[in-house]
Amino acid sequence: MSYIVNPILRGFNPDPSVIRVGVDYYIATSTFEWFPGVQIHHSRDLQNWRLIGHPLNRTSQLNMTGNPDSGGVWAPCLSYHEGTYYLIYTDVKSHMGPFKDTHNYMVTASDIRGPWSEPIYLNSSGFDPSMFHEEDGTKWIINMVWDHRKGKNHFGGIVIQQYSETEKCLVGPIHNIFRGTPLGLTEGPHIYKANGYYHLMTAEGGTRYGHAITMARSTSLLGPYEADPAGPMLTSADRPKADLQRAGHGCLVETQSRELYLVHLCGRPLKPSMCCTLGRETAIQRCIWNEAGWLTLASGEHEPEVKVKAPSLPEYKFELEPEIEHFDGDQISIHFNSLREPLAEDWASLSERPGFLRLRGRESLSSHHRQSLIACRQQSFLVEAETVVEFAPDSYQQLAGLIYYYNSRNYYYLWISWDEELGKCVGIMSSDRGLYNEPLKSPVSIEGWERCYLKAMIRRERLQFLYSQDGQEWLPIGEELDATKLSDENAELIRDGVALDQGFTGAFLGMCAQDLSGRRLHADFDYFTYRELDE
Repeated sequence: MSYIVNPILRGFNPDPSVIRVGVDYYIATSTFEWFPGVQIHHSRDLQNWRLIGHPLNRTSQLNMTGNPDSGGVWAPCLSYHEGTYYLIYTDVKSHMGPFKDTHNYMVTASDIRGPWSEPIYLNSSGFDPSMFHEEDGTKWIINMVWDHRKGKNHFGGIVIQQYSETEKCLVGPIHNIFRGTPLGLTEGPHIYKANGYYHLMTAEGGTRYGHAITMARSTSLLGPYEADPAGPMLTSADRPKADLQRAGHGCLVETQSRELYLVHLCGRPLKPSMCCTLGRETAIQRCIWNEAGWLTLASGEHEPEVKVKAPSLPEYKFELEPEIEHFDGDQISIHFNSLREPLAEDWASLSERPGFLRLRGRESLSSHHRQSLIACRQQSFLVEAETVVEFAPDSYQQLAGLIYYYNSRNYYYLWISWDEELGKCVGIMSSDRGLYNEPLKSPVSIEGWERCYLKAMIRRERLQFLYSQDGQEWLPIGEELDATKLSDENAELIRDGVALDQGFTGAFLGMCAQDLSGRRLHADFDYFTYRELDE
């Protein structure tokens, strides 16, 4: 018997939506403020997965300039019907305070790899939209509705409205079909039809340690829906020792042999801090319909399992991904992302100096508009990242280097810059919930160096930066730093029971450049290595 080992999508890959088309399985996950929008992974055995694309790769589909941290793309929903792929997603423009500006769109494609269409606007009443394809050919959009009023349940229920393909808009009355259970924070809806019922799957309890999946059902699409009296079908909330925590927000798929599997988000906290530096990841569980007709885990429990019985499908492996990006081609690796906007030749060029990535310095790490930053997800607790930079600053306002980044308020930065006394130098800056710091007493002079090699070594909760002149002899710079600062848990700031800041993403490693003088000085990066380490 073979087993799937969770998580199946490691690192920041939350809110999974899964479909099967023939022998192929696809999972779409949230990307928030990172561009391009939505990650799509492919598999044929539910065990081995490979990133194959990002549907939202044009500004006309996703314009996130100015979007807040953890805004942007929330909870995409992928579906397929009669030769067309449908992707529903939210672009979140604001999410703190009593109001949520959440605009929901749909794009379509005849090929999962694209090209995907221009977006069709749906509504802005809430977030986490999904599409249900009824057997009679009608299509329906389901989303949670947000209630900003004081004294009301902000998670105002799950609403449904018909979508007209001819008019390309929502039509007809809006029905609130489910108000949730006492767990509250009801979101992430999906509808499935089986065994004479419409089954409504929702996420509840919030996306932290109280997260859960709740099932409800009805004999009518428009309700009313009755919640499963047994409570959540998946949660780690009452299992503090479980390896997979924060389990919730799921989506169901049926294999060719009618086996049921649930993909869901989870977190793997470092202990004892309970911080998830890898963000919210995607796991999978085997499911059944029980004797009472409710969806349950095949184990009979509600705790997510690390090892899950694999389906009766032939194994389908992919080639290993390269550890080093040499910047030798005309496109950067699919695993790299930028913040809020697509890569463009005027600030991120592979052609101006072939064999190098040239980043032109733009705005600061605090910016929500024009950052020259390219990074990839941290997907293991034991990793090292390495690059080499050729950079000739003549002002302390010009910086370039290696970034360990969660968001604009939480990061560590190993930078190269210039100082009046030291000349060209290397130093460290950090931000912890917006509190800026420079961990070194003084930067280290590298005056006269044409290039400087930079490295970050991460061992679970510890981060050590290093630098080198030749890439062979490495010198540590500064003390070990606390990597748990780059986690959802640290990004969340609550005062008097009110959330003042939130984080829903994960840690990234990459390259960046700033020129706060506005002169757009460039930095040339010869390669970037992301390597996962053994114990």
